[in-house]
Amino acid sequence: MFRAVCVSGFFTIVGAFFVYGSTFSLLAQVMESGNFKMQSDSVNFGGGLSTSTNYALESTAGEVGSGLSSSTNFALSAGYQQMQPVTISLTGATAVVMSPDLGGVTGGTANGSTTVNVTTDNPLGYSLSIASFGSPAMQAVGGATIANYAPAGAPDYTFFVTVGAARFGYTPEGVHIVNRFKDNGLNTCNTGSADGTATCWDGLSTTTKTVASSNIANYPLGSTTTVRFRVGVGANAGVVPGLYTATTTLTAIAL
Repeated sequence: MFRAVCVSGFFTIVGAFFVYGSTFSLLAQVMESGNFKMQSDSVNFGGGLSTSTNYALESTAGEVGSGLSSSTNFALSAGYQQMQPVTISLTGATAVVMSPDLGGVTGGTANGSTTVNVTTDNPLGYSLSIASFGSPAMQAVGGATIANYAPAGAPDYTFFVTVGAARFGYTPEGVHIVNRFKDNGLNTCNTGSADGTATCWDGLSTTTKTVASSNIANYPLGSTTTVRFRVGVGANAGVVPGLYTATTTLTAIAL
């Protein structure tokens, strides 16, 4: 008998800074309509967006008294360019205990899941990625391991393990999952727009893989993504009895 535990308890939140808006020479105010909202504007005489293959620069010329100022009692971000720091948060993930315990001879399937919420006011949105701490991800004290799921497709529509094999995989579900994990509603992933329950299975890696992404702000409600984990053990797989643990990292980045 062995038990699998997937720990999704390490989180990385990477912030970014983005300035969004235009410049006006007559009046400074927040403007909006049914189609747009100007986050902020400024009274100045120059500036704009400059780009090349290697950089992007947004500048403002003509403002007085701008910049960062601070003391023990306050912090001031003065000026158009200083007042637009982007915020992002990642909440909700908990340790996942796979269930049920599996027999090393008879085999079976153990499942677990965790749900996270990413909230950002970044106009360019966010991305959410996953990576495993070890390779393979699922390991036991003493050196025994369960191999990462290796999809035949990109990814596999259904989770499949042959006789004598054991695999550990995952699949994300949510409104912003990337195309790789969407399906045609029948039998194929990385195509179509459907988001089936417990479909499109992939294997973890120490290299980050993007599971969800959006190109708009979602503050204040945020967007949820559920990550399902599964251990499949085929009959006579010869899995060493013990407690198996996988440690994963979920990373949210403001784009």
